[in-house]
Amino acid sequence: MTTYCKVAVKYPGPEGILTYECPEDFDVKRGDLVQVPLGRRNAAGCVIESGLSSQSVQDELDKYKLKPVLSKEIDLFCLSEKELKLYEWMSRYYHYNLGMTIIECLPKILKKPRKVEFVEGSGKELPHILNDDQQATFESIFSKVSKGFDRHYIHGVTGSGKTSVYLSLMKETLKQGKSILFLLPEINLTPQFTNTFAEFLDCRVFPYHSGVGDSEKNTIWKELKESDRPVLVMGVRSSVFLPIENLGLVIVDEEHDQSFKQSDRCPYNGRDVAIKKAQLSNCPIVLGSATPTVENFFSFSEKSENYYPLEKRASGGFPAIELIDCREEKKTVGRNFEENDLWPIHSKALEAIKEKLELGEQVLVFVNRLGFANHIQCRGCGKKFEDPNTNTPLRYFKSKNVLKSAHSDYEIPMPEICPECGNMSLLQKGFGTEKIQEVLQAHLSNYNIERFDRDEIKNVKQLEDKLNRFHNKEIDVFVGTQMLSKGHNFEKVNLVLVLGVDSIMNFPDFRAIEKAYQLITQINGRAGRYSPDAKVLIQTLSPSNKVFDYIKDHSFSEFYEDELVVRDISRFPPFSKMAAIYFNSRFRGKLTDNVISVAHSLKEVASKNGLDVDILGPSPAMIEKRLNQFTWYIALKAHDINHLHKLLSYFERSYIRSNSITYKIDVDPYQIF
Repeated sequence: MTTYCKVAVKYPGPEGILTYECPEDFDVKRGDLVQVPLGRRNAAGCVIESGLSSQSVQDELDKYKLKPVLSKEIDLFCLSEKELKLYEWMSRYYHYNLGMTIIECLPKILKKPRKVEFVEGSGKELPHILNDDQQATFESIFSKVSKGFDRHYIHGVTGSGKTSVYLSLMKETLKQGKSILFLLPEINLTPQFTNTFAEFLDCRVFPYHSGVGDSEKNTIWKELKESDRPVLVMGVRSSVFLPIENLGLVIVDEEHDQSFKQSDRCPYNGRDVAIKKAQLSNCPIVLGSATPTVENFFSFSEKSENYYPLEKRASGGFPAIELIDCREEKKTVGRNFEENDLWPIHSKALEAIKEKLELGEQVLVFVNRLGFANHIQCRGCGKKFEDPNTNTPLRYFKSKNVLKSAHSDYEIPMPEICPECGNMSLLQKGFGTEKIQEVLQAHLSNYNIERFDRDEIKNVKQLEDKLNRFHNKEIDVFVGTQMLSKGHNFEKVNLVLVLGVDSIMNFPDFRAIEKAYQLITQINGRAGRYSPDAKVLIQTLSPSNKVFDYIKDHSFSEFYEDELVVRDISRFPPFSKMAAIYFNSRFRGKLTDNVISVAHSLKEVASKNGLDVDILGPSPAMIEKRLNQFTWYIALKAHDINHLHKLLSYFERSYIRSNSITYKIDVDPYQIF
């Protein structure tokens, strides 16, 4: 008797789940990854239901000639019920095609992956006894492990020893014969955590990130499916999709970090998916950060029994924080402020760096931009050099002598003269890591100053080499981007200089102050971990901004309480849930007409159905044009998330698709632009 199956197909259309005939020569079951015919091509998909009778699919049989499934992957890549439920939840919550969600989140399947070696932990005893605060946190969390799923938050200041608590929890979990998932925000943290975990945990450690090749990813999948002993999976957001059997503990470190949010394809947040994975596995999840998101601070501080503040550093003390008012320097130097040979570094900052280096210490300098100059302009005619794809300024990269776009692949050689008027004087405005490195090297020629950014570090090997050389004191000063702020433990760093923070605070985003507070606090945390004599210098044109008072006083509770007042008044998260619908088209006129019509329709539906949803916009994206495509968006804000999902579901059902306009829904957007 012929039977049928439902398949979630990797196809970016409304027909996400299609019906196929089950083949006679092999069985298919729920969770199988298959190849199916789709129009004139074949497509990947996942079986959602199987063994269906002809009566149950009669409507489809009356309309279509149902085709058979073509092939299926080996059982090794069959999804378990828990894994499939996780993808189904993601598809519903993020309003994203189920087949696309599954296939995009899985590793590329290879028929013959090469054999790779894995890290085997040695399981040494921990070198340090937990202090009273750490011990109390560990005992409280571990006492609740047997109760199954629950959320816990360790709010520990930088250097408070969160990792020691993590390790203690992990050791006990392994003793119970259960596996662990440890998520971290970025690849640059994996070497130090791999070494630490391999030294103290008695299990196999699987690092998983973009630097891991397809063969290794396939082998990791196979090992996890076949493993009969507990393991540790440690990696970035995509690690959450690995098939970890007998999961006993999930930890998300630096949970506030925006790297957990995927912006392309399915726009999921790895932290939130990890919470759902822990719930499906009925195991506890521990979130940790020195700078919680405002939403999580609000949620966990309300549920105080699962909120664990660690307010003291395990060793050393907090660095002294000093603001340098750059308005004073500008007045002193005058109109040519940006052309003096020390700019953009303040003379006070240079003297402080010299002082620390002469003592044999090391220094970190943070700047939030790559390259040498942010944009180039002709002094004669005023021409600005822009990316024709996005109409945004091109950045100058002196090391390669090119102008590059930050928002596309557009790149041109640095011109010697202005192509408009022939003037040879081209003004370089703004600064990035290259400029800071050059200025410091000119004034500190006896010291080795290197960059720590994505232009210099392109893979794990280069990352490990940079970090090893810094730890061995072969590098005196690191000039870096946000990569410097995340979790690194530098013993000899007792001075940190922060540049360019004003642009972060002034960014048009309701989370701008939160992001500035988080970033500066995390950067400050790299200084003085082993010394009471550490300092952080922050150059700013806005020294009276209240965020600096919170940071100097280490008054995180006051910061969050004040920020919550602002959020409550403006009805932003955590006092609402948000989503954005982005529309793209090559034709701006068609796009704007369409988006205005959609916004009007959504407002009408919300009003008629009693849905308490604010509809903001439509508005053009901050960078309206990318890759010859225009982008506009509609933002949605609701106190009740069910109202938000109902309106989004209405939009998906009713939206009349056009070949010239595409859309994407982003639930819980990290930023709306």
